[in-house]
Amino acid sequence: MARIGAIFVPHWYPPEDLPAAARAAEEAGLGELWLWEDCFVHSAYAAVTAALAATSSLRVGIGISPMPMRNVATSAMEIATVERLFPGRLLPGIGHGVQSWMGQIGARVASPLTLMREYVPALRSLLAGETVSVSGRYVSLSDVSLGWPPAVPPLVYAAAEGPKTLALAGEVADGVVLDSRHTVDEIARAVDAVRSGWGARAGSPDIVAYVQTAFGADAAARARVAFGDEPPADVDERSLTGSVEDVAHGAQAFIDAGVDAVVLLPTRDAEPASFFRDAGAVARLIA
Repeated sequence: MARIGAIFVPHWYPPEDLPAAARAAEEAGLGELWLWEDCFVHSAYAAVTAALAATSSLRVGIGISPMPMRNVATSAMEIATVERLFPGRLLPGIGHGVQSWMGQIGARVASPLTLMREYVPALRSLLAGETVSVSGRYVSLSDVSLGWPPAVPPLVYAAAEGPKTLALAGEVADGVVLDSRHTVDEIARAVDAVRSGWGARAGSPDIVAYVQTAFGADAAARARVAFGDEPPADVDERSLTGSVEDVAHGAQAFIDAGVDAVVLLPTRDAEPASFFRDAGAVARLIA
């Protein structure tokens, strides 16, 4: 069944605001709250642990944490620990990271695609309780296994933009996170690329799309602000705006394009609890 989630934007709020925001999202009837790890703001795993501890059923997604920042064994330990503390409620995602930030910390890699090809399978194998040995360009493990692997490994999501990365994410990950500011047609093409990479694997990828969203009578104008001083000519096709019913109708178009979860990204002026209430109402209409 298609899902509706919402985003807690780490840039706008300090970490101590997250527990209350997570409770507000859960009380609003949302099943998922997503956040991300940008340099140098919130730690992804500390943040999701706080959000999960403050709630009882809410699932919390990381979309994403940068692969170059952590050894794959460290990421596996982080994910396994959180998953065992809060079984079935963590949605971990990883990605290339912003290359300029990776350069700032001395972690920029020459081939992000090679890193993803090596990193994601190793991470999934570790989370599955396997003993992993691999000698790659960026990932090197020798007889590594987790002492406390998850009872049930969570899905591992990869963030992707370009055609090559989309196909690779479909090939190696369990799900894919698509960034906001895309039209329905662009998302449909991205879904096709992910599925082409998935190939003959059993099941299907879980595809999550962030979508810029604003509620209210002046929603379209507020959403345009998020696109900067020179928004594209088709800017109104790249966001969901208006009443709860309008947003639900627009979200359904993304779902029809092949997305499994539409995650609503608020504008800077939105009050989190109010936005989550409207997002929860959208979730009920979609359900």
